[in-house]
Amino acid sequence: MGLSMSSKSPSQARSTQAMSTQTPNLLSTLAITVSGLSKSYRNFHQPINRLIQILRPKKTGLYTDFFALRDISFSVVRGESVAIVGRNGSGKSTLLQLIYGTIKPSSGQVDTQGKVAALLELGAGFDPEFTGLENLRMTAALYGITDAQLAEKTEQMLAFADIGAFIHQPVKTYSTGMVVRLAFAVIAHVDADILIIDEALAVGDAVFVQKCMRFIRDFKQHGTLLFVSHDMAAVQNLCDRAIWLDTGRIQQIGPAKEVAESYLQYALQQVAGDEVVLQSLPPETNTKGWETGFARITDVQFVNLNHPERECFEGGEKVSMRITIQASQQLVRPIIGFLLRDRLGQDLFGENTLRITTEGQETPVLAGERVTAVFDFTLPLLPNGQYAVACSIADGNLHDNTQHHFIHDALIVTVSSAQARWGLVGIACDQIRLEPAYD
Repeated sequence: MGLSMSSKSPSQARSTQAMSTQTPNLLSTLAITVSGLSKSYRNFHQPINRLIQILRPKKTGLYTDFFALRDISFSVVRGESVAIVGRNGSGKSTLLQLIYGTIKPSSGQVDTQGKVAALLELGAGFDPEFTGLENLRMTAALYGITDAQLAEKTEQMLAFADIGAFIHQPVKTYSTGMVVRLAFAVIAHVDADILIIDEALAVGDAVFVQKCMRFIRDFKQHGTLLFVSHDMAAVQNLCDRAIWLDTGRIQQIGPAKEVAESYLQYALQQVAGDEVVLQSLPPETNTKGWETGFARITDVQFVNLNHPERECFEGGEKVSMRITIQASQQLVRPIIGFLLRDRLGQDLFGENTLRITTEGQETPVLAGERVTAVFDFTLPLLPNGQYAVACSIADGNLHDNTQHHFIHDALIVTVSSAQARWGLVGIACDQIRLEPAYD
């Protein structure tokens, strides 16, 4: 369930949502309702003006209002997973704090149904002078955990945090990773209905992050998730919908994949600056992506080298990915590449021509010239299903390049095999055997 409105303007989206929240049947299924939410702060022109404002409240011209959020409206259905994306300073963290209730709105309101647990600013709510165990107990109490419940759950929390003897040390001695471990251990055991996470997992080690991801996936089976991340793969993997904030306003609301693709284009445009304009592909192309007009991908083919007539793949066969491009302007160091993604938008593997266009070995493409990049390889043992191929043509090097044409779903690859595969990408073992083990 949920609203899918990426094709509408932000104002249309808010209007539609406002009307939908008046429906009695929908009201009973909503976990979060945000209506006309704004948050402003006073930027005083001089430090002394703050004191003057206190002494003379009616005096004007002492400050200007800065809006961290302005007129935000949306709703989240129970059991839905929603990502909040946007650049630093766009208002993501402010929105989460308003929903959780740690700060008050300047106008508008937030309604939540059920117990809310949040992992917001790193270490927020912890007293640095108290030990980890003392902070754990105090935080659990704030979530309404009784002494009897805490006695049952303390060992589980400590095992989840896995910080050993440091649990008896002051939190001020903790590393950032240890603080996250302790905070997540608490929210994972308070039986919340709504879970709010603000990018905190970015500082965790790989083992702990995997543990948290397993918990989040289990939580999604019965709870509502609000998740802030700059990782678009994680957004598409974990979330049903996404909300893109820009300078405190809603830029787009829609399915996670659509919003992630739009935000990626926006982010790359910010990198490119005024040199080129990344224009969305026209609707008649039936593809999503962008182009600058410098070069275009004109053809994409994926073939079985031994059986070109086969349209379905098994995995393990020799294949060839062929991407043809045409340059409108000269490309000094062209980079043609592809990524194969699963249905959740996760990048499984890919390749590009960067290795043959490195410094000192430039192979420019002249204006009007057409070239085909050919990638011959053995297709990994993929689980049965359909996979999307994203293709691009760029100019530059690994660290400094401009994407001139990018297509998200240039090709759909179907894999079907009777052989069982394990994990996201299976491996072709040369031999599997059992042999006696000796000391």
